[in-house]
Parts: sequence; structure tokens; C-alpha cells
Amino acid sequence: MSTNQRFVIDTNVLLVSISRKSQYHRVFEALLNQEFDLAVTSDILSEYEEVISEKYSVLVSRNVIRALLLLPNVIRTEVYYNWNLIRDDRDDDKFVDCAVASNADAIVTHDRHFNILKSIPFPQITILTISEFEAVLNKRK
Repeated sequence: MSTNQRFVIDTNVLLVSISRKSQYHRVFEALLNQEFDLAVTSDILSEYEEVISEKYSVLVSRNVIRALLLLPNVIRTEVYYNWNLIRDDRDDDKFVDCAVASNADAIVTHDRHFNILKSIPFPQITILTISEFEAVLNKRK
């Protein structure tokens, strides 16, 4: 059983962390080095695959998804209840549902639609920016 903190990473954050040239590559490296657990659902993996192939290539997308499926710190999560909390972008609800179902410590995102969660008392979900998440990772080192 892992003692790592568990996070859900929004597609926008994963996307900007993949490239070695990115200032946020530390996040992807930390994932590969198993410094935290990543909770995902099939819907999240599908979105990752689609967006990465659009922004990079199908080959990069396949390699990233393959790596995620093989990493022991990537936790496949089943969602049994849809909270429907992100009114402005229903497509983002999959990340909230995954966070609740996996008992994640936080969702890492730059998407302003998630700000609504700060005003919802239940379920309580912490939102971190990529910079805040990097600070969490650096404290663990």
C-alpha cells in the first residue's frame, strides 16, 4: 500500500508538464518517479490521450498513456456517483468525481471552472495550481 499523497491532475496540467523543455516538467518527472499517486478514470485517460495527440502527436500520446497504465502509483478509479458540481463546464466533472471516489488530497488545475469548489462545503475538495503542487512536491523531497 502506497503512503504517497493522492492527486487528480487536470489535462491542462499534465499537458504542460510532459515536455522536458517545460518549466513544469518537474510534475511529470515526479509522477514517473512515483513521488505521488495519480488517480484516474477511463474517461480521464481518454481525455489525456485525445488532448496530448492534438498538442503533440499520436505517438507521444500513446507513450504517455502506456506509461500511466504501467506505473504502480497510477490508481485506476471507478466512479459510482456523479456530483455534477462544475456548472460552467460539465466536462470537468469527471475530475471532481474521480477526486471524491479516490479520496484524493487535491485536484491540480489551472482551470478557473474549478473555483466553484471553494464555495461548496461538501464534498470538500482542495484545488491546487501547478505552482502550489510543485511546492508540495518540493516539501516531500
